[in-house]
Amino acid sequence: MSQTAARGGERIGQAFARARGAAALMPYMMGGFPTLEQSLRIGEACIEAGADVIELGFPYSDPLADGPVIQAAGTQALAAGASVGGILELASALSEGVPVVAMCYANMVFAPGAEAFVERLQRSGASGLIVPDLPHEEAGGLTEVCERLGLALVPLVAPTTPTERLRSIARSASGFLYVVSVVGTTGERDRLDESAVELIARAKASSPVPVAVGFGISNPEHAAAAARAGADGVIVGTRLVRAAADDPDPATAVGAIVSELAAGLARAR
Repeated sequence: MSQTAARGGERIGQAFARARGAAALMPYMMGGFPTLEQSLRIGEACIEAGADVIELGFPYSDPLADGPVIQAAGTQALAAGASVGGILELASALSEGVPVVAMCYANMVFAPGAEAFVERLQRSGASGLIVPDLPHEEAGGLTEVCERLGLALVPLVAPTTPTERLRSIARSASGFLYVVSVVGTTGERDRLDESAVELIARAKASSPVPVAVGFGISNPEHAAAAARAGADGVIVGTRLVRAAADDPDPATAVGAIVSELAAGLARAR
């Protein structure tokens, strides 16, 4: 891979290496929720509170991987007028502070053409892209485009992923490997499942890039447990989106939770 093609993955890797806690803290936020202006303030609050990387969701009408809280946020964002162009402007603003990894669905990438979409994402300053409904076997063309334009294409593995397939997926990973800690959609859980601990170990054994855990991480104890299990990064989504939905001052509410998560990861170091 050329130096140009590697730049998104390198920036993400540097953020993991510089993480202040036992693992990199990666808040998820829904772009345009509750409004585009408020989501910018939420992202800024995440950075100020200790985020190392931001996962930025693009609202979509049929979000297969998302649970009800994030689905509702995407629906509201679309109703409030969120557009791809507006979310890219948000990515541009936030990427000045930390690496931004976009999370969107395959139709959003391929409807305008992978080249055109990735070019727009790259110009926004984003460092990476997650496409949860794109099968590994069909990702080759998008992988080539991302490598050429300097974005990390982040694949996902789950507790049901067989070891040989996990190894193949891990070999293709750029930026980090996303470990889905549960079978099912996003949402808050009571604890870090034992299957997630086993999956982290399998992923670490195969991945040439950092391993980050998401789906079900919702409090400092979960985050610390994931770090102790070997995760290089933890992704927290539903808890933050729910706070943004429930509080009249969403940026302050989300920032406070991110600060708690950062403190939990600092204690686990």
